[in-house]
Formats: sequence, structure tokens, C-alpha cells
Amino acid sequence: MTAIRRRTLLAAGCASGVGVLGAGSAYGGSPGGGAAGSPGAALRGGWRPGRADKALVGRWARDTWRSLVAMTDERTGLPADNIGASVSNPVRSQYTSPTNIGGYLWSTVVARELGIISPQESLRRITQTLTTMRRVDHHEPSGMYFNWYDEATGEVRYTDPDGTKPITPFVSSVDNGWFACALMVVRNAEPRARKLADELLNKMNFAYYYNAAARPGGLMRGGFFETSPPDEETEKGNHTGSGPDVYYRKFHYDTLNTEARIAGYIGLILGQVPPSWYFATYRTFPDSCDWSWVEQKPKGVHRTYLGLDVFEGTYSYRGMRLVPSWGGDMFESLMPDLFVPEAAWAPRSWGVNHPLTVRAQLEHGLDEAKYGYWGFSPASNPKGGYSVYGVEAIGMDPGGYPSDLEATNHDAGFEGCREGTNPTPAYGDGVVTPHAAFLAMAYAPRQAIDNLRRIETDLHAYGAGGFYDSVAVKSGLIAQRYLSLDQAMVMGAIGNVFGNDLIRRSFADRRAERGIRPVIGIERFEAGLE
Repeated sequence: MTAIRRRTLLAAGCASGVGVLGAGSAYGGSPGGGAAGSPGAALRGGWRPGRADKALVGRWARDTWRSLVAMTDERTGLPADNIGASVSNPVRSQYTSPTNIGGYLWSTVVARELGIISPQESLRRITQTLTTMRRVDHHEPSGMYFNWYDEATGEVRYTDPDGTKPITPFVSSVDNGWFACALMVVRNAEPRARKLADELLNKMNFAYYYNAAARPGGLMRGGFFETSPPDEETEKGNHTGSGPDVYYRKFHYDTLNTEARIAGYIGLILGQVPPSWYFATYRTFPDSCDWSWVEQKPKGVHRTYLGLDVFEGTYSYRGMRLVPSWGGDMFESLMPDLFVPEAAWAPRSWGVNHPLTVRAQLEHGLDEAKYGYWGFSPASNPKGGYSVYGVEAIGMDPGGYPSDLEATNHDAGFEGCREGTNPTPAYGDGVVTPHAAFLAMAYAPRQAIDNLRRIETDLHAYGAGGFYDSVAVKSGLIAQRYLSLDQAMVMGAIGNVFGNDLIRRSFADRRAERGIRPVIGIERFEAGLE
């Protein structure tokens, strides 16, 4: 951040209780240093929040931050994965992940920017967390962190999060990608913690995940084990060509529109993954009958980028054509966009696709399924446990990420190859997830705020720590708990829309722009209105 840092006054303690939006960043220089009229604001159609919006969202931000504080261990500075409804007497999950820890870090930056906490408290919290991460056990050759830690001790978990069976610690590419994202935000937004953040970031080598032989152009792996797991077949090796071997899981991320693209983005920034990775992934699977098991037959054209043939396939939904995610959920499509200004840097691809994804979610909830509410993404199940939710028609998964408790399956068939089994389903008790609406706020701010207001006032899915994780709109069942990742997405979205694109401009420094923008900016999706 620059010394002349514009602050929004959304927090308690401000005389008016409302804020002001500062000038934007063009993402072409140092964070906070751009000219007025940011890409984020432009994508929102010039929308500016009124006093009532600022006061309302300011209260949501303060309460959301309260839940994150309640999740966080006072000694280690590590957030638990989740807590129940109480923020005054929280029962923590006893496990956390690199993603959760990263989410707490960027949420701390947002809380400071909005005036919820002081700069001194922000620095104390960030320093505490990063100091803990310096000392925890991790895979030292790669600088990567294991998937599960005890938030109270920082010790690696050797039993699964349910505590029911032993596990071999796993080193996930996407989880480490989110943690690296947070380090990049911290190093720019809080220069006093830059040395600590850089110490951790500079050790991370995403080349461990890049498999050049997986496909022409190469793909990113899901992750690896440091020691061979007894219950899983793995591939021994080391893609960096130096250091000890690891034990790779046998799956790669082979589709583009998922949250896992963040690991490839970090690899591009750090110069550890070649640009070809981006174009080696599928936009959709091919349009031949060999792939007729997926949700629908795509339409598109073939184009060549960096010498690689790319099928620019799209799915059809309610007069739109868009590149689908795997499950049709908001998290896969829009969480990377919290950090990477994808729509601004790739206006002919993500700049078209992201608004259409939001529109599809909105139309599904209000017009197709007629729930009266919208916003669908993996979250806690109101009946207990955790489930995936989405708009199935804009996801490739044939089993579907449903949008209701009944897990209603949409299947329109694969044209010319397979007849559909349920092309016009009748939907049941829809499950809306507030963090999904917050992710959409950058593209449909008025609709998102109004939707969230009604989720609070009409569905009562709100507590002392902000929005509960999900709610079933017909039965009124509420998942009365808070997940640190979902709350961190809420904070990140508020930081962008009400904090002058805070998270994006803190992440998108010159190095990030040089690594990512020339790659994603050359592509043109076949997305648009039919």
C-alpha cells in the first residue's frame, strides 16, 4: 500500500458509521497507486454504494470479523477450520489448513483497511500468525505446508479432521496456492510484515506440482505426500529434478475454471510454471460422443495459443453461453478473481464469463428454481455435515452440484449421443450460501446486497458472527456455524467492493502482472449471449 492510503470508514467508532470509496487502481503499478476509476468499479457499471449500503455492509464486515477472531487461537494466531454458532464461547474444530490460515491473513488486512481494527492490532495478528508458520513442520525442500494442523499447537495432524482414522500428511497444490496468495497480499498491504511474508513465500516452489509430461503444455498436480501412504497408490518422483523424491497423487487439475487455477497463477508469478500450463487445461471437455457422460454437449471453436490447440467450448444456459466450472458453483469460478483481476486483465475471456456466471446463478435462484434467493456454492449442509451446491446446468459434473436439499439432478442429455433423463427438473428446498452472493458482489452489487439483506431479515440466517454458512429457503433449516474459509471470502469480497479493490491491488503488483496478464490476456472465450 502507498503511504497516501485511502480508507473506507465502515467500522464502529466512525462518527457517521458510513464510508467513502477512494480512487481505484489500474493494476499496472504498485498497489494503491493507480488512477481514479478502477477496473473493479468499471465492471460494476459505475455503481457506487449509498450511505445505507455502507452502513449495512459495514455491520456485516464487523460481525464477520468477530467470527474470525473467535476461531483464532490466542497463542498461535492460527484460525480453526470452523466453529459453531457461539462467538463468545467458541468451540473450535481442532484443525486448520493453509487455506484457512491464508484467509485469516487477508481478512486481517481488510479489517484494518475498514477501520475495524487498528494498524497496530493488524500488525500484531499478522506477525503472530507468520511467526507460527515459520516454526511449524512442513515439507522443507518445497517450502510447502501440510494440509492439516492443530490450530491450538501448530502441530501436524496425523488423523483426519473427523478424528476417526490415521492419515499421511498431504501437501496440496491449491491449499498452498491460497496461502501464497495471502503472503503476496500481506507483503504489499503491510510493509512492516513484508520480511516475514517474503521469507515464507520465497521458499515455496510450485514447480513440485507441475508435470510437463501429463499433457502437451503440462498440468498441475493435486499434490503429494512426503512419505508413501499405506492406503493409496502413488507415483514416486520429483518434477523439479533435484532433491528427494515425493509421492504424487495420481490426479491433475485438467480443467481451467476451478479454484485450483490459483496454484498455476502463483507458479507463473514466481517463474516456476510455464505459460503453456494455462492453455493445456480444458475449457470444456471435447464435443465428441466419447465425452457424452458430462453434463451437456459443448459448442465452440479451436484456437491456437502458444502453439497449443485449445477447444474454446462453452455450455448453454438460459440464452447464455459460458465456460462451465466443474460443479457450477460460485467458489470455483470467482474465488481466484478476488486476487487476480481476471476480468480486467482478460476482458475477452474472464471479463465476459464472470458476469455471465453471476447472472446464471441469479436467474437459477429467482427464475428457474423460483427459490426467491440465490447464491450456490459448497458449504455446510443445513441438515448436518458438508455438501456441495451449485447451478448444475453450468457445471460439467454429471452427478451434479445440486442447488437443493433433495439433490435434484438436472440432465438435458448430450446432443446426438445421449438422451437426457431429467431436462426440466422440479426443484425442492433450495440451499443458498451467503459467501456465494458476496463473491458475486463485484459484478452485481445491488442484487447481491439486496439478496443478502433478505437472507438476514427474512430467513434469519444471521448471528453474532455474521451470516451463518447456509440456509434452506423453504424449510428454514440453517447451518448455524461459521467456516473460516467462507468467512474469509466474505471479507475479501467486501474489501474489494467497499475498500477500493483492496485485495486485488495488494495482490496484483508488477510482478504478478508480468507473470499472469500476458498469458490470460490473449485468449478469447466463446462466451456471450446466444
